[in-house]
Amino acid sequence: MVETKPGLKRFWDRFGGRSSGSTSSSSYDSSDSIQNQNYIYDVFISFRGPDTRNSFVDHLCSHLLRKGIFVFKDDHNLQKGESISPQLLQAIQLSRLSIIVFSKNYASSSWCLDEMSAIASCKQQSSQIVFPIFYDVDPSHVRHQNGVYENDFVSHRCKFQKDRDKVPGWERAMTDLANSAGWDVRDKPEFEQIQNIVQAVIKKLGHKFSWFVNDLIGIQPRVQALEDKLRLNSNSDDVQVLGIWGMNGIGKTTQAAVLFDKISHRFDASCFIEDVSKLYRDGGNTAVQKQIIHQTFGQKGLDMCSPFQISGIVRTRIHDIRVLIVLDNVDELEQLENLAIKPKLLLKGSRMVITTTDMHILKVYEGGVIHKVPLLNDNDARELFCRKAFKSEEQSSSCEALIPEVLKYAQCLPLAIRVLGSFLCTRDAVEWRDVLNRLQSSPDKKIMNVLQISVDGLNHEEKQIFLHIACFFKRERVDYVKRILDCCELYPHIGISRLVEKSLITISNEEIHMHELLQELGKKMVWDQSPQEPRFWSRIWLHKDFLQVLTAETGTEKVKAIVLNKEEEMSECSIGGLSRMKELTLLILYHTKVSGSLEFLSDRLRYLFWHDYPFDSLPPYFTVSNLVELNMPNSHIISLWHGNKVIYSHSFHFRLGLNKSPKDRISFLVI
Repeated sequence: MVETKPGLKRFWDRFGGRSSGSTSSSSYDSSDSIQNQNYIYDVFISFRGPDTRNSFVDHLCSHLLRKGIFVFKDDHNLQKGESISPQLLQAIQLSRLSIIVFSKNYASSSWCLDEMSAIASCKQQSSQIVFPIFYDVDPSHVRHQNGVYENDFVSHRCKFQKDRDKVPGWERAMTDLANSAGWDVRDKPEFEQIQNIVQAVIKKLGHKFSWFVNDLIGIQPRVQALEDKLRLNSNSDDVQVLGIWGMNGIGKTTQAAVLFDKISHRFDASCFIEDVSKLYRDGGNTAVQKQIIHQTFGQKGLDMCSPFQISGIVRTRIHDIRVLIVLDNVDELEQLENLAIKPKLLLKGSRMVITTTDMHILKVYEGGVIHKVPLLNDNDARELFCRKAFKSEEQSSSCEALIPEVLKYAQCLPLAIRVLGSFLCTRDAVEWRDVLNRLQSSPDKKIMNVLQISVDGLNHEEKQIFLHIACFFKRERVDYVKRILDCCELYPHIGISRLVEKSLITISNEEIHMHELLQELGKKMVWDQSPQEPRFWSRIWLHKDFLQVLTAETGTEKVKAIVLNKEEEMSECSIGGLSRMKELTLLILYHTKVSGSLEFLSDRLRYLFWHDYPFDSLPPYFTVSNLVELNMPNSHIISLWHGNKVIYSHSFHFRLGLNKSPKDRISFLVI
């Protein structure tokens, strides 16, 4: 049975970890470690089940797992036959290191002796490291097959008389392996001996643990940056909380998992809890606590414990050991606060690592250090894409010419690069071109679904701000955008801060920036309201869609905001269709060439900007009852309205850019 840490096992599967027979190489190297080869498992344990399964081997396996080491342990449920199974033979061959637990009855099992012989073969042919452990037998009896082993080998010689090479082969293998450096654990404290064995395993492995997937481009400096912030080698022994923060798909889980795999052996116990938000959603804080207890202490059978008892176990045991706790994908503060773990009360030298898309959680929870995960650089992005898109080193020149376009779309986001690279693999240049063209109107669902998770966590006003920025206000000045959003009653000061904290936007040089794939997501959310039917969309930003909506006879009451690109020229249109958009709250128009007349604008309109407004007054039936700001630079207005007008508005601000001297007196009353 393959034993792994539950969280890392799911991570391994999720990011394309190896199945039987596949190959990969580690991202790390060590002069003390075994030779660079392709493996699946770190350690294979050979043992006689009835002798040690529920005692020594169980404890040894648990300690190895707590150190983040992947173990293959021959489970008693595997069907036994006359010879070793192909599954076990492959497991031995694909393990970095083997441990043989020689016990009193080990030699009685031909199955165990076959395992031992296969291990000896790997030791000879591929320099596999082997650790013999003499559990309750004299090492000399094992080396010479006498003492407690003598009768077993006599029995085997009788049984396998027709196969003259079998028993002598076992004897040679046993003698060779028993002469290797190992442990005689008889009459010694078992816990101390197991600790020594585990440390020796770690030293031999050189932290080159086997779950690494083969597309971890540029991982070493990124993980080193995390290590530096954890101050593992500093004189200070204080508890350190490290927050790994960034947008979905940027590689937070990957980096946290590599970090865990690299440093977990330094702690008395460790756990990697993947996707805390899902665990919490499905089973509350108790489900997360059970995983923590199971991984750190190997304790099972908690189903009969009450939530209060489980919290008690966490409180009393976690705080008494030097522990590494990695909590992946936390999306609510309560998910941390309800765990009964107090970082300040953890044993000195302990560490906590939290990955999240929400910076505010990290700011509030026990302080700590926040690390913002950067996008890939251009070189790493290209290397990752080529590794996923091309099975061999040979690249089609026609496909290679399209790589810059793919990378421009992915914008250095690892998730997008992996998804697109895998999808384009084995396809020709014509298909690549089709995919690139299709992405312009139909973004990839796998990418969008991951990015959507952060948006789903926003409240109503925050989501509206996200959509406004995605459709209208990317690269606009933040004070300008806030002013407009404030007019629309969307509470932009807290809303924009939340979008920054949720990794959905960034503020640089007083401008709002958004990753292009997040912008694609926002526009897709609007498109999905009614594909190919702009009149049913909540927002309009392209001139071609605006022209289509103006000519629609029905359905335009869904339109709530129109902000047209100031850089885009628009052909002449009949503007009367604006009168049918009764739910419009935001209207920004530039350089419009219009015909016809405009009798009405929505009573819900709160912000109106119209450059080159073509009429000499506002629409006669426009009440401006909800209007907060009216801004009309370079307008043709002579008077706001013909005749007198009472304006029922509490905070009406207006700016008029008149290109003519007014013939009539502008008469209005603000209430």
